[in-house]
Order: sequence, then structure tokens, then C-alpha cells
Amino acid sequence: MNRVTPFALSALLHLYVGWRLLPALSPWSWATLSLVIMLLLSWALLYLGWQFRRSKHRFADELSWASMTAMGLFSSLFVLTLLRDILLLMLTLIAVATPFAWLMSAATISAFAVPVSASLITMIGMWNARRTASVLRIEVPIANLPEALHGFTIAQITDIHVGPTIKGPYVESIVNVVNRLNADMVAVTGDLVDGSVAELAHHVSSLAKLSSRHGTFFVTGNHEYYSGAHAWIVELKRLGLRVLLNEHVVLQHDTAALVIAGVTDITAHHFDPSHLSSPEGAINTAPDHARIRVLLAHQPRSAHAAADAGFHLQLSGHTHGGQFWPWNFFVPLQQPFTAGLHRLQDLWVYVSRGTGYWGPPKRFGAPSEITHLRLVRAA
Repeated sequence: MNRVTPFALSALLHLYVGWRLLPALSPWSWATLSLVIMLLLSWALLYLGWQFRRSKHRFADELSWASMTAMGLFSSLFVLTLLRDILLLMLTLIAVATPFAWLMSAATISAFAVPVSASLITMIGMWNARRTASVLRIEVPIANLPEALHGFTIAQITDIHVGPTIKGPYVESIVNVVNRLNADMVAVTGDLVDGSVAELAHHVSSLAKLSSRHGTFFVTGNHEYYSGAHAWIVELKRLGLRVLLNEHVVLQHDTAALVIAGVTDITAHHFDPSHLSSPEGAINTAPDHARIRVLLAHQPRSAHAAADAGFHLQLSGHTHGGQFWPWNFFVPLQQPFTAGLHRLQDLWVYVSRGTGYWGPPKRFGAPSEITHLRLVRAA
């Protein structure tokens, strides 16, 4: 894409917000001045962030922080401005029949409220994004579950997105929480990184400390392929994670066997044809005596193939639960499920909202999670 295009588009969107809000505010007031400064800083930081996004500049991380924060702020500012315009249009149409003397006051008050609300949402969203994810406990009822597997636990983490604003301490705090769960296994369902092994290996090294009865299993997400998937597969294996590339393992848990399968991301074949995602291939040759079958698949879109292949449970991420309002309403345009536990034929699909975040350090209405799943016998 021509570099001028995103800058021009960004400028137009910022001008739209200014055009819609500034005339309703008092000229030369502190509110007007604050909004002008906010818009100029936002556009400038987005520009600088784009320019230095892959730079080795000494302040590249700081610029990424500022740029991503500006992106999150402007996203809310733009959406709230659109909603304000829709609301004012509705009030104007009503006022044609029944004049409202306070319509001009509504325009002024809302012009003031939009940037204030966007700022508050961004601050709350940053706090939500930067805190260590809370543990969300989910029970999954499975028919004919062997008695030995009743209470089998899986700790799922996903979509951490180690990169410009997420570093080693953030990852280590997640590892510490997971280890306190004493789960039977740990599942890492993709989008771990946003950058190369050379850049980020030391920031993910604490994953080697993950502990559980049966170990840690990993499947690739789309962002691994943007970041050099083959190198990351080698690095994660070095750290002791079992990477499942359209394959399975059989876990012997007390007197029962459990199949844990994993597939490459559903888009992986665009980067490497040999990584074509295949839930059916992942379960091929699985022994008949291991009747309960769990699939790790980064995107919920794998669910239909997983149901056809005979899996009982699929664990996914990718959606971030929308990450921050109102983008959660757009996830269903691309994915069958946004977040939580869902039923598809005989398959349970659990979609995590993610353990980190992507892009803006902001979560609003879609909190991050470390998921503690427990298999139970269906009543």
C-alpha cells in the first residue's frame, strides 16, 4: 500500500471528528483547545507509529506505545462521534414536528461529552489490558466421559501478542497464575508473538516454566505466520512446549486415555502449503480406545471441520472477544463464535477472549482471561 494512503485516510477521519465537534464548542475555550490538541497529537502519533513500526530506532518501543494508545483513543473518539451524529439526526427529525428548544444545548453537551467519554474509555481500557488476566473457570459437560477423566483440567492461554507493548514481565505474570492452577495440561492456542525470534525470544522464555501434569501444548495462530512460524516452532520446542502441527498425542490419565490434537491456523496454507490446516488429518490414526478427543485450533472457524471429524471439544482464541466496544459486534462477520462456550452438533467450542491484546493497549467490555476448563460428565 502506498504510504500516503493511510496517512491521508487518517487525516480525513481526524478532520471529520473536528468538523463535527469543534463548531458546537465555544471558540477559544479550554474544551476547544484540548480537542484540537488531542486530534493533532493523535494524527501525529499514528503517523510516527506507522513510520517506525519496524524500526530499530532507540525509541521505537516508546513510539509504539504512544501510537497504539492514540489508535485506541481515536477509535473510540471516531465511533462516539458517529453515534452522536446519528442521535442528533434523530432528534432533528423529531424536532421538525415538535420543536425542541434544547436541541442546540444537546449538540454542545454531546460535543463535550464525546472526547471526555473516549478518554475515560481509553484509560479504563488500558488498565484492563495491562493487568494480569483473571482466571475464568468453565465446566464442559461431555457425554459418556470416562470416570477417570471427570474433573480433568486444562489451563488455556491464547493471543498474548508479545511484541512492541507486551514484554517478558507481562508473560511471566501469566505463567505464575497458570502454574498456581495445577492443571492437568496447558494449552497455548496461538498468536503468542508479533515479531521475530531474534527480537522476542528472551521475552517468551518464561514459558519454559509452565508446569502441569501432562505438559504444555501449542498450536500456531495467524500471527505466528506473520512473524516467522518455522523459527518460532523450533524455539518453542526448545522451551519444552509440544507443538501440534495437524497431529495428536494420547495422554494416559489414570485409567483413561485422552486424545489431544492440534491444527495449524486455518490460514496457514497461504504461507506454507504444507501447513494446510486439517482437523481430520490431526485425528487420523488415533486409537479407538481413546474415545474423548480435544482439538486445539486457533480460530473458531475450524469448528465445522472439527465437528465433522468427531471431536468433543475445541479450544480456540483469535477473536479477543472483540477486545473493545464496539468491535465485538463485527466479529460474527468473520467467525461463527465470538467468546464463551458454544455447541455445534456434538462438539463443544470454547472461544477465549485472549490473555493479552493486539494493537492498542485497551480492553473495554471484553476482559482478558486465563481459562481453567474442567471436563465433567454430562447429566
